[in-house]
Amino acid sequence: MNMRRLLKLMVEKEASDIFLSINSKPRARILGTVQEFDDAVIDARGMGLIADYLLGDGYRKVKFEEDKAVDFIYVEPDVGRFRVNMFIQRGTPALVARHVKWEIPGFSELHLPEQLLQKLCNEANGMVLLCGPAGSGKSTTIAAMLENINEHQNKHIVTIEDPIEYLFHHKQSMINQREIGVDVLAYPDALKHVTQQSPDIIYIGNIRDLETMKAAITATELGTFVVSTFHTINAVQTITRIVNFFPPYLHEEVLMQLSVILKAVISLRLLPRKDGSGRIPAYETMVVTPAIAKMIREGKINEIQRFIDEGDLFGMQSFRKSLVSLVKKDLVSEEDARYRADSRDEFDMEMRGIQQI
Repeated sequence: MNMRRLLKLMVEKEASDIFLSINSKPRARILGTVQEFDDAVIDARGMGLIADYLLGDGYRKVKFEEDKAVDFIYVEPDVGRFRVNMFIQRGTPALVARHVKWEIPGFSELHLPEQLLQKLCNEANGMVLLCGPAGSGKSTTIAAMLENINEHQNKHIVTIEDPIEYLFHHKQSMINQREIGVDVLAYPDALKHVTQQSPDIIYIGNIRDLETMKAAITATELGTFVVSTFHTINAVQTITRIVNFFPPYLHEEVLMQLSVILKAVISLRLLPRKDGSGRIPAYETMVVTPAIAKMIREGKINEIQRFIDEGDLFGMQSFRKSLVSLVKKDLVSEEDARYRADSRDEFDMEMRGIQQI
């Protein structure tokens, strides 16, 4: 099994991910669908050779042997750059590799709300969260924001990633990128002293635990602009998840903090284009207006969705309206949009122009 050939084939087919496991043909996610893309079945020996090829003899191999899983960036010369997650299943190695492109796209290329993202790039402090399932474009969107800042503002940006995905070059800004396991042990360790590095902007690759969340809030309260990602599906779930990191007796305090520091939550889902030319995002945008800040402060999280639905003036948009807009512009099929809607009944009502109550 030739790993270089598989990665080259992946790039040629414009697959976002490939999946390798023993006793199976290689599969790839193409336009959001997992499908076979090579005829050779991978046996245990072949999978072992692939693991040795990618891991090498250094840090990656040691971590994989200790933790039974490892995340890393692999560069195949003249082919591309790939984020690899290798893990153990049924006692044997398996992996998922994602193609990370060298070029950082702009907002218009990503088909995202350019005016809102530009406004958020100009924030001096606060917190912005990008949410959605794996592979929905969260990291790419943040990379586009950081590159926009890099090109137009004189800032010091510190990224903390696991692993580093997009590579930045110093332009108007200085960007220092730190990788978990290589440059620092863990997110809390990196955030413990980050404010002493005089950052204007901190990018935290993913907030997964209480310690990282506490450190992110502290950094924001000290006047830094923080951007990060969450594996949640919408703004309401994101706020609920953050609060539930903390013990109940701290919920009121955390809600107060969020009402002050949170600037926006942008949630993404990728849909296949109707013409088969790629994928396009549907997005929900929640901007923390005084009314939403009041809802957060009072713990009325479930009432926020109504403000998102009615917040066009402030750059807000619900997933439902985003999906309907994509259908009416003939960019995605109605069937695909309905399948990804939170409520298919509400989607159908929006398609018919029936006012939600």
